[in-house]
Amino acid sequence: MKAEAAAATRELGAWVTDLHWDKVPDRVQRRLGLVLLDSLGVTIVGARQAEQRALMAAWPVSPGRSPVLGGGSSTSVETAAWLNAMALVRLELDEGHKFAAGHPLAHGLPAVLALAAELGSAGVDTAAALLATYEVGARFGRATRLNPGSHPHGSWGVAGAAAGCARLLGLDAEAVAAAIDTGAGLPVAGHFDSALDGNPVRDAWMAASNLSGLAAARMAAAGVARCTGTAALSLGGLLGTFDPSALTDELGDRWDVELGYFKRHASCSFTHPAADAALRLREEIGLDAVGRIDSVVVETHRLAAGLDRTRWDERLAALFSIPFVVASALIHGQVGPSVSEPEFLFHPEVAGLAAKVSVQRADDLDARLPSERATRVRLTVDGMSRQVEVPNPIGDAAYHPLDEEQVLRLLTDLLDDPATVRAVHEVATGLPGCADVAPLLQRLA
Repeated sequence: MKAEAAAATRELGAWVTDLHWDKVPDRVQRRLGLVLLDSLGVTIVGARQAEQRALMAAWPVSPGRSPVLGGGSSTSVETAAWLNAMALVRLELDEGHKFAAGHPLAHGLPAVLALAAELGSAGVDTAAALLATYEVGARFGRATRLNPGSHPHGSWGVAGAAAGCARLLGLDAEAVAAAIDTGAGLPVAGHFDSALDGNPVRDAWMAASNLSGLAAARMAAAGVARCTGTAALSLGGLLGTFDPSALTDELGDRWDVELGYFKRHASCSFTHPAADAALRLREEIGLDAVGRIDSVVVETHRLAAGLDRTRWDERLAALFSIPFVVASALIHGQVGPSVSEPEFLFHPEVAGLAAKVSVQRADDLDARLPSERATRVRLTVDGMSRQVEVPNPIGDAAYHPLDEEQVLRLLTDLLDDPATVRAVHEVATGLPGCADVAPLLQRLA
């Protein structure tokens, strides 16, 4: 298995080295630009939260060229990468990929952008590095099946972060492969219950991924990294199982960045189909009937069935609770960041309705994974039952995908700041054409 993993990693390393922005299909370029637009905007939304502002205030900020997005300063690569990564994932709004079962770009985007700003990299090289981050990360996600109870943050995605940073450093194929292999040997073994418990260490796992990917690329640049098939032992063996063939399957033909999903709810992606169904049911029964709901039954697949807690003591825990998300959708008519802010987190009507929500695993919905993350929601009000089933959340590439106008509208709602939304849009669309991305990225500090 190690030999197969090493060979596949070397093939990936050669592919990353030969990845040039002007040879990337136009549709793929546009999709990456859309993901970048969403990711930059979501990072700034996260940066404006009280928890993130407190973290920034407690973190020493040394001089540097790498911007802390929404933070009012530029600093060292490592500090910017860490703080931006935690802001990006803080509200569970970051773009993701159901076939990788996680968030490929978030594992490395903050590190790549911070390094690009420090180096004064050209936009075409930065865009290629971001695409490498996504594609390599998604392939490692597809190749890995983590043990039950594991959270995907900070594990298989480190390899993608390493690939992006190595591409930005201009390393040759063997060195890029060594960086990817080293990144695969630096996973976090995070437990999913940490997220359910509301422990922000889950956000730090993603920050650690970015720094580990950066370190792996620098080790490769120094010539002290090797490609030995480490993923077969770390991601496979210790943390789960690993299939090296998935690393190179349809390499150069399938672009995983086209298969991801955007998130319109500030909550774990596994809760989104239930939220979408709840919002449709709210329209059917009318707001006046919400207070008379007797029960809500959510049938879902095995990946989501454990998100059934009806009590929470912290924002993150609420974002991983289907009962909280469904109750918030029914009462507030939306599941934006505001519903989990302190003044609403323990809203008595939400808590009361959440207590009436039960979550059940359904075998027929399990059978539709991974192409679909289907969910059924059935509520009873005034003795009458109504049911809605959705195959995937709105925003999934295969089900009501979001275009640029819709992403901009989403960011406008989240930020309530048209000037910042325009700036984010200008940075995302203008980045590939820059001779030096640092001044452009620093606009978002």
